[in-house]
Amino acid sequence: MNDEVILEIKGLTKQFGGVTAVNNVDLTLHRHDILGVIGPNGSGKTTLVNLITGFVKPTKGKIIYLGHNITGKTPHVIADRGIARTFQVMRPYATLAAYKNLIVPLSSPRVKRMVGGSLGDRDAVAIDILEEVGFERDAYVPYKLASSLPLGYLKRLELARCLALRPDLIICDEVFSGLSMAEIATMVPVMERLHDAGLTIIMIEHRLRELFRLANRVIVLNFGSKIADGVPAEVMEMEEVKAAYMGTEAVPC
Repeated sequence: MNDEVILEIKGLTKQFGGVTAVNNVDLTLHRHDILGVIGPNGSGKTTLVNLITGFVKPTKGKIIYLGHNITGKTPHVIADRGIARTFQVMRPYATLAAYKNLIVPLSSPRVKRMVGGSLGDRDAVAIDILEEVGFERDAYVPYKLASSLPLGYLKRLELARCLALRPDLIICDEVFSGLSMAEIATMVPVMERLHDAGLTIIMIEHRLRELFRLANRVIVLNFGSKIADGVPAEVMEMEEVKAAYMGTEAVPC
């Protein structure tokens, strides 16, 4: 594990009226981690992601990213810092070709800073990124309208749009959800390649078998509180986790 702390969360809380969606969560994430975030439906997983990425402002607590306090910052400021995310409900530019969906992040101030000015042929760069996540150039898939793509490719397009931003941290909100077993089998190596390329990744997932293959660490949320934090095999043997997340049966790893 890399000793560099990339993300630190302290006492993070979000209340919606009388409902506490995230309750006093502490979290430390090291560079090059793959962190899994699991828990029952309604446990606060997506709210936690929304807090980190600026789509929801916390009631209290702090979010420190690469030494900077990003608590309550807007999504575009946080993205400019180097945090990219996917969404459960995907909203591509439906009337544009898949590769054209990457032009906005490729034109961002962050990318311009990182390349020292002009990126050059952005269309070619976009197609290269799509190939990284499994779009077949020879089959002309990158040139198809986003509205015509099946779910598996839309999930990959979400990842590609994140990569186009050249982030340090990607947060994937149920990237395996809705995919067939065959599609998941081809998506897992994509996530492994992204990690091997140096990315730090947070994965919110219900597909535990695949998540445990990827993650070096898992946290469990229940009713907004973090009830466990550790390596997957040990976490899933904790009685509190079994009771909260799956009843009394252990999950096969």
